[in-house]
Amino acid sequence: MPKRLRTQLRPIRITRRFTNYAAGSVLYESGDTRVLCTASFINELPKWRHDSGLGWVTAEYGMLPSSTIERKSRPKQNATDSRGTEIQRLIGRVLRSIVDMKKLGLNTIYLDCDVLQADGGTRTAAINGAYVALCDAINWGLSRKWITENPLTGAVRGSQCGIGIG
Repeated sequence: MPKRLRTQLRPIRITRRFTNYAAGSVLYESGDTRVLCTASFINELPKWRHDSGLGWVTAEYGMLPSSTIERKSRPKQNATDSRGTEIQRLIGRVLRSIVDMKKLGLNTIYLDCDVLQADGGTRTAAINGAYVALCDAINWGLSRKWITENPLTGAVRGSQCGIGIG
C-alpha cells in the first residue's frame, strides 16, 4: 500500500457477507487494520433477561495472535484482558444505544469482533464493522419474521484522529 500523507485519511473498505453462516458478517479495513465482525441472531435471551420482555445486543472483542508485530497470546481460560473487556463493553453499549429492545423481541444479537491485523484504530474499526453486521443481522431477522419491525433507532460511526509525526 502506498504511503499516505499525514493529512490523508486511511482508506476504508467494507466487505459485507464475508462469511457464509452468520446473520451478518463484515470485513472492515481501515488502512492496514482489518477486523472481522460477525453478528449471530439467536431466538433466545440470556437467563437474566428472560422476564424483561426485551431483546439484547452484546459484543465480544479480541485480537488474534499475530495481529500485531509482537505476537499477542490468546487469553488464558478464566483470565481477563482489561483492554479487550473495555473495548467489548464500549461496542455493546454503543450499539445498544440505537436498538429498541422491545422491537427486537425475545432475541439476542451477538456481535463478535476479531482483529485480524492491527495498525491503529481497532476499536473504531470494530464499532463500524459491528454496526454494519448488526444492520445485516436485523434484515436477516426481518426476512425470517423473527422480528416484525426494524428495531434500529439511529446509526453510529466511530472515527479516530491524530496527527502523524515525522
